[in-house]
Amino acid sequence: QVQLVESGGGLVQPGGSLRLSCAASLSIFNIYNMGWYRQAPGKQRELVATITRGDNTNYADSVKGRFAISRVNAKNTVYLQMNSLKPEDTAVYYCNANFLARDYWGQGTQVTVSS
Repeated sequence: QVQLVESGGGLVQPGGSLRLSCAASLSIFNIYNMGWYRQAPGKQRELVATITRGDNTNYADSVKGRFAISRVNAKNTVYLQMNSLKPEDTAVYYCNANFLARDYWGQGTQVTVSS
């Protein structure tokens, strides 16, 4: 059974930083495109950042220059470094793994940005 387990969320003040991790129990992690998505209360889930199996990255305009996605295939892990956090970044952050018809999601980790 495939599992994606997110960690690293929490409460942080505006301007602060957090690093999210997603550990994946995928047998061939390096073939998957990985991504981070978020869902704020009352809003639809939205893309935050993706990284392909070839290490090409893509970011939502709202996080460009502040967030960085990376992956370490040897650890089956994808990261999201979040800097200069804003209250509007408050959401549940979800990890996603995708390869052809295979699409997996984690349970999410809460990020709250508040003073």
